[in-house]
Amino acid sequence: MKKAILLTNGRLANDDAKTAHGLIRESKRYEIAGVVDPAHAGKDAGEVLDGKKRGIPVFATLEAALVTKPDYCIIGIATLGGVLPDDLLEIVKQAITKKISIVNGLHDHLGARPDIKALADAHGVELVDVRLPKKRKDLHFWTGAILQLKTPVIAVLGTDCALGKRTTTRFVMNECNKAGIHAEMIYTGQTGWLQGGQYGFIFDSTLNDFVGGELEHAILSCARETNADCILIEGQSALRNPSGPCGSEMLASGNAKHVILVHAPKRTYYEHDASWGAIPSVQSEIELIKLYGSKVIAIALNTEHCSEEEAIRFQSDYAASTGLPVMLPLQQGCAAVVPLIQPIIADKK
Repeated sequence: MKKAILLTNGRLANDDAKTAHGLIRESKRYEIAGVVDPAHAGKDAGEVLDGKKRGIPVFATLEAALVTKPDYCIIGIATLGGVLPDDLLEIVKQAITKKISIVNGLHDHLGARPDIKALADAHGVELVDVRLPKKRKDLHFWTGAILQLKTPVIAVLGTDCALGKRTTTRFVMNECNKAGIHAEMIYTGQTGWLQGGQYGFIFDSTLNDFVGGELEHAILSCARETNADCILIEGQSALRNPSGPCGSEMLASGNAKHVILVHAPKRTYYEHDASWGAIPSVQSEIELIKLYGSKVIAIALNTEHCSEEEAIRFQSDYAASTGLPVMLPLQQGCAAVVPLIQPIIADKK
């Protein structure tokens, strides 16, 4: 793996840094050697994220981070609209002059900026724009073949953006594999690819006509090439988030008949913005998913802004009100979902 440092520049503890958060937790494509974030310089990035040391130092400046001898700088944030902030652009320019290649997961493609492209060419470095749309010849249209697939498909959906759907998906996959269940994951965002995902596509860089087909192709390819016992799909946004409703594709085009639903009990409005509307209840989301012909088998709670006592209380309350198992992925992991997946696999064999 090539060595990389993450650029967050003051945002490491914010939701915007979810790309960095995923790579700090797990990366099989890059060796994460450090983070550039002056607000948390001198700390361990894992401690900033969730209190767990991971041996990834946080540096105040790019210059200080060069001690790690990185091959790449990865832009570690995901902004609304995918725009690259000016302060990070300046660090990107500095990195290029230091002959460090750049990996960018934003919609704001560096290769499309003539000045950045010229600077990269002059210093012989690579610009990797992860969210570049595929060429038409490489896209797949939905065929219906997935309706014949016997391998169970489980979607990890959420009631809003930036809840930890990808993290929960990876946690569930890892717990299944530890328990002897061969689980694979379909990534649907740039961070999933950055973490080393082998099967998937980047949802919001795909022409709408081909989203269902790309999802179907990824699932069928994964099933054919890995012979997995079950396949997990990383959800995006939420079924009713007005800024980018998403999830029906996983249920309809991906034929996911089972769902793990991620929810933040203390989040009232979509993306924390009252003008976007209130997030509907978990119970109504479960009913909506049922109308698609799918079943919620467990709930995972994002306990942002919760004390440990509040998290446990919410876990108990949601279990009582829904009758479903409720997981706290960051505090307790996701092993509790394994006994729920085992009979789903057995039914398909």
